[in-house]
Amino acid sequence: MRRLALIAMSLVVAVGAVVAVAGPGASRGAGSPYLVRAIFENAAFAVDGEDVRIAGADVGSIQSLDVTPDRRHAAVTLSIDDARFTPFYANATCSIRPQSLIGERYVDCDPGRSSLPQLPQIKSGPGAGSHYLPVTRTTSPVDSDIVQDIYQQPIAERFSLILNELGTGLAARGSDLNGIIHRANPALGYTDQVLKILARQNRQLAQLATDSDRVLAPLAKVKSQISGFVTHANTTSVASAARAKDISRSFQLFPQFLRQLRPLMVSLGNLADQGTPLMASLGQSASALGRQFQNLVPFAKQATPALIALGKSSQQSQPALVATEPLARQLKSLGTQAVPSSASLDKLTASLDNTGAIEQLMSLLFAGTSAANGFDSSGHYVRAEPLVGGCTTYDIKPVLGCSANFGGPGSAAAASANSVIAQATRSATSKKPASALRGLLKYLTGSGG
Repeated sequence: MRRLALIAMSLVVAVGAVVAVAGPGASRGAGSPYLVRAIFENAAFAVDGEDVRIAGADVGSIQSLDVTPDRRHAAVTLSIDDARFTPFYANATCSIRPQSLIGERYVDCDPGRSSLPQLPQIKSGPGAGSHYLPVTRTTSPVDSDIVQDIYQQPIAERFSLILNELGTGLAARGSDLNGIIHRANPALGYTDQVLKILARQNRQLAQLATDSDRVLAPLAKVKSQISGFVTHANTTSVASAARAKDISRSFQLFPQFLRQLRPLMVSLGNLADQGTPLMASLGQSASALGRQFQNLVPFAKQATPALIALGKSSQQSQPALVATEPLARQLKSLGTQAVPSSASLDKLTASLDNTGAIEQLMSLLFAGTSAANGFDSSGHYVRAEPLVGGCTTYDIKPVLGCSANFGGPGSAAAASANSVIAQATRSATSKKPASALRGLLKYLTGSGG
């Protein structure tokens, strides 16, 4: 409302500002910014520090904002820090333009042509030391919300009253009204420029109409599909309107989602940075991998018959393998029953291994064979003697002196034989094996009684 009232006031009042100006060409200190005091009819949403741009390049910023002494216009002091875009000349222009969707503004300027005089410098009063840019060389934006508010009550009625009063007051000043409207909304001035350009390009427009006819002809053939699209779009719009609260809630949650998404995107960025060397290495090895895969094709062709034959042999051997299932169950039962015996055998072999029984048995066999064998100049020989006596024949009745395997009367002979064996054992343990063997042989042959 305040901005609308300000625009309406700017339309009905005369433009004027009393300032003391000096001639052009005033110099400024080395390194100091070039200051321009630009007079705007409306500087809404412009704040200190906003950018000043020339041809899209940032050349300075808004130093301060004020109002003219008559409180009818906004005075914006621009600080131009880039000396390449100074000084400003008499035909210089500045416009306040929107910078983002959240209402930020920046000042877009054109320093003018160097063939004209420079802007005059203010000697005293507000803005002293800066260069004066009148309101006739500036434009202010008309915000879209103001335009939309015009069609709503009661703003529409108030605006019609303003237009009526404006028409009455400026009935004989059409040219002045035209200039004020052009300054109030730069779009009208730009519209004139567009119309002039279109007038110069009437041939291109005629060609555009011809080409448009060629484009619209195919569209006319599918007008049923286009109408169906419009119908479906209407259905979609109705469904979206029914879920307006949910959609609004989604947009409300969207910033929170973006905040939660930001760490993930940072992690993905780090992953991409770390994965770049790996991808580069994979790219270098891609040709080798391609050759390997190409070599796999002949190998697969050669392996196909072998795999088919293996499948056929598997089918042929399947009955035999199935027939071995009872044997496998028996082997399983045998293995289960042999677990205790195996455990005992494992303990026995472990005990024999720990006590060195196998080594001792081998030592006994070696010592026994060494004791029974002899050695002379011809080499090793085995001591052997045929035993011939009364006990060498086969008898089924006890024989005196040969009754070791019989009971009864031969017990005395058995006792005698035991005594001879015991004596031979004692002789063997007393390191006299030769005498022990001679006594045992004499007993067995019967020569020793």
